[in-house]
Amino acid sequence: MSNVKVNREGDIIRLTGELDTWEEIYAACAKQAKPNSRVHVVNDIRLKGAEPIPMRVPTIKDSALEGLHPDVLVIGGGISGCSIARELTKWNLQILLVDKEADFALQASGRNDGEVHVGVDLGKGSLKQKYVLLGNRMYDQVCKDLNVPFRRIGQYACFTQSWLKPILSVYAFHRKHHDGVKDVSIVGRKKLLADNPTFNPDFKFAMYNSSAGIVSPYELTIAYAENAVKNGARASLNTAVLSMETNNGEIVSVTTNRGTVYPKVVVNAAGVFADDVAEMAGDRFYSIHPRRGTDAIQDTKSGSIIHTVASVLEINKEALHAHSKGGGTMNTVHGNILAGPDAVECREKEDYSTRQESIDRIYKKQEHTIPELNRRDIITYFTGVRAPTFEEDFVIEWGRKCHNMYHVGGIQSPGLTSAPAFSLDVAKDVAERLRAAPNPAFDPKRPGIPVLKDMSPVERAKKIAQNPDYGIMICRCEEISKGEILDALNSPCCPQTVDAVKKRVRPGMGRCQGGFCSPLVVQIIAEKNHISPEQVMKSSAESNILYGPTKGGEDHAD
Repeated sequence: MSNVKVNREGDIIRLTGELDTWEEIYAACAKQAKPNSRVHVVNDIRLKGAEPIPMRVPTIKDSALEGLHPDVLVIGGGISGCSIARELTKWNLQILLVDKEADFALQASGRNDGEVHVGVDLGKGSLKQKYVLLGNRMYDQVCKDLNVPFRRIGQYACFTQSWLKPILSVYAFHRKHHDGVKDVSIVGRKKLLADNPTFNPDFKFAMYNSSAGIVSPYELTIAYAENAVKNGARASLNTAVLSMETNNGEIVSVTTNRGTVYPKVVVNAAGVFADDVAEMAGDRFYSIHPRRGTDAIQDTKSGSIIHTVASVLEINKEALHAHSKGGGTMNTVHGNILAGPDAVECREKEDYSTRQESIDRIYKKQEHTIPELNRRDIITYFTGVRAPTFEEDFVIEWGRKCHNMYHVGGIQSPGLTSAPAFSLDVAKDVAERLRAAPNPAFDPKRPGIPVLKDMSPVERAKKIAQNPDYGIMICRCEEISKGEILDALNSPCCPQTVDAVKKRVRPGMGRCQGGFCSPLVVQIIAEKNHISPEQVMKSSAESNILYGPTKGGEDHAD
C-alpha cells in the first residue's frame, strides 16, 4: 500500500499514512504484527475523510478528587482494574480506582459470555497462556472468597470431520504434556451423544476439557471492587481521565473531570482506551484495535437443552485465520442459555450496537451445535467490544518511557479467566516499587447479598420474619424481593442506577426484561436516596428514565 509508511523505532513498528477504509487499516497493521511479540505495532494511519471518534465522557464536573495524593491510581473499573485494586489492598497503600462509567463492568467486563477458559487453544510463550492456566485454577477459591456463583461445567469442541480425530488426538496429547492443559481429552461419538443427547447427531467426536467453567463476569468484577473498598481502597465512578502532566519520564499529575490527582504510580487498565491513556503519558508503544462481539440470552425455560459449553469447529481456511473460535452455546450460572459471541473488527471503541447479521451468524452456527436452540426463546441481546493488540497478546509491564505507569493492556479473552492471576503479579510489582508493607487487616472475604429464591421455604420464612421487606416481591420473573434490592443499595459500592441494581440482584433480568419491576426499582432507589424518581437514571448520568408527570398533579390542575 503506497499510502502507508512502515518505520521501525526500537521495539515499535509504526505505521503512518492514509487509507480509504478501516478494513484496509486493520489489514495493513495486522500484516506487520508478529504474534506474542514484544515488538508492537502502533497504528497512526488516518482514515480518509474521517475525524477521530472521541471517548464518551460523563457530563459531571466537580472537584471531588481535587488535590488527592494516592499511592496508586488505577484507571479502569473492569475486571482488570478491580481485581488489581483488590490485590493492592493487601499492602498498606492508598489506592484510588476510577472509571468513567456510572458503574463497574459497563464495558467489556460486563459484555462477555462469562466463560472461564482452559487455554487449550494457546501454546506456550504467550502471556495469555501463562495467565489463563494460573487463573483457571484460582477460580474456585476466588469465587468462594468473594461469594460469587461459579460452576465448572466443562467444554466440548465438536467436530463433524472424522478424519480429524487422529490429528486432534496428537494435538490434545501435545497440549496436555507440553503446554500444561492437563484435563484435555478426546471423546468419541457414542459417549459424546450419550452424555449430551441434544448435540448434533452428525458430530463424530469432540475435544473435552472438564475444568472449563462459567461465572457472571459483572458480578465478579463488582465483588472485586466491593472487597477492594472494604479493605480501604477508594472508588470514584463517573470519573474520566482527561490528561496527564509528565516530567522526566514520570507522571506528575492526572487531570479528570472531578479534579486533578497526584499519584506515585498509575496502573493503566483502561480496556479499549489503554493505548489512549498510554499516549497521555507519552508511552504509547502498542495499539488497540476494537473487535465487536454480540451474544444472545435465552429464557431459563430453555436451560435444560445444554448443561455445558459447546461449539462446533470446522477446519477450513476461514477458521485457520480467525482470531476467535466463533463463540459457543452454554448454560450460564443463572440457568439461561447464552449463544455467541461473534467477532467483527470495528473502528469505534464504544460501538455497542446489536446487528441482525450478528444474530444470524451466531444462530446459523450454534443451531448446528444444538439443533433444539430456538431463537423464539431469546429475551435480550448485548454487544461488547474487545481490546486486542495487533500481536493478540496481553501487555502487562512497566512503561517503557514513563517509569511510574504500569500497563495492563490488550486484555481480551481469556482476560476474565486470567485476571485473578495477573492481578497478583501487577499488585506485587507495584508494592515492591513503592516498598509497601503488608496490610495485616486485609480481609479476602466478601459476604455478598442473600439470594432468597435459592433458599429453602424454612430459610426464606425465617428471613422474612426478621425483615418483612424480604416478603415484598418486586421482580416476579427472577423472584427478587425489596429486601434484596435494599441490600444492594447498602453495599460497599452503592449502586446509583437501575442497571447497577440489576447487575447486583437481577431485577429486570427475566423474560419481561424489567417491564413490570423497573418502575418499582426506580421508586425504591428514589426513596432510599431521598431524591425524586426523575433523578434516578437507567445506566449513566445522562440516561433519563422519567422527565416528569404526564397527568394529574399540580401541573395539570385547572
